[in-house]
Amino acid sequence: MVNQNLTAKEIGFTHEDFAALLDKYDYHFSPGDIVPGTVFSIEPRGALIDIGAKTAAYIPIQEMSINRVDAPEEVLQSNETREFFILTDENEDGQLTLSIRRIEYMRAWERVRQLQKEDATVRSDVFATNRGGALVRIEGLRGFIPGSHISTRKPKEELVGEQLPLKFLEVDEERNRLVLSHRRALVERKMNRLEVGEVVIGTVRGIKPYGAFIDIGGVSGLLHISEISQEHIDTPHSVFNVNDEVKVMIIDLDAERGRISLSTKQLEPEPGDMIKNRDLVYDKAEEMAAKYREQMLAKQQGIAVAPVEGAETAPVEELVVVGETEVPPAIEVEEEIPVAVEE
Repeated sequence: MVNQNLTAKEIGFTHEDFAALLDKYDYHFSPGDIVPGTVFSIEPRGALIDIGAKTAAYIPIQEMSINRVDAPEEVLQSNETREFFILTDENEDGQLTLSIRRIEYMRAWERVRQLQKEDATVRSDVFATNRGGALVRIEGLRGFIPGSHISTRKPKEELVGEQLPLKFLEVDEERNRLVLSHRRALVERKMNRLEVGEVVIGTVRGIKPYGAFIDIGGVSGLLHISEISQEHIDTPHSVFNVNDEVKVMIIDLDAERGRISLSTKQLEPEPGDMIKNRDLVYDKAEEMAAKYREQMLAKQQGIAVAPVEGAETAPVEELVVVGETEVPPAIEVEEEIPVAVEE
């Protein structure tokens, strides 16, 4: 029978010895470490986690997921083992604070970087709008669609709850920015059915000093002022009005930047016909476009060919330039772009 009245001296192993032994084999945990842990107590606003430290670590409910959590049981179960991110050093009670949310954010950024690298199209529901554009969630991160990259005739406010196809414009974890384009996704889809040299019918949706924006089947193409006519014009307003129906030829498809460049100049039978006789240009559009395509093909093959009658002779490079320096950037300024990770 064991004598339960033995003293510490007789046993030869004191509480101090036990504490020293724990210290000797104690792991040193640092903020930023990812460690395995087991849930052993769930509380109303958090949970206690055994990660092998002397004191149980704690994870508050707001650190349990990248998404909103109303109760710890939505994420954690008793005796469950999983990875945790060490968020802070030990407090005065020797307790570490943990996070699952930070792990999910790190992995979300990894996934969106990979999706951007693959030039993938993603789909997401609009959950809010602001003065600058619309907000969506991609892999749990908050993404921003600038107003200039939303291709719809609906008011922005009516987009809430609508699912949009999107392409990535900017993925910057360091600056906490995730910017997407609805327009680029639509343009890419449309581009798969369009060809350079093709004549399309569109509607003038906007006029700027540098050109006119033409709606061609739900996506916008730019008819730059230099591509309206072979004769000089002072402003696109002198040729077009908003809502005019026009025939234009596609001269460039830039899928990477989501741009379609258009021309009526290349459709003119004679220089200045877009100013003097627009109907003639539209009547002869297919014929002039066919000659343009022949000329472009011959130049690509290095064959000398007579220029299209009445058209300016220009190097191939000049035929596709639309005055890029005058076109406003896709994202104007840094204001209005919300952060991807909400603290």
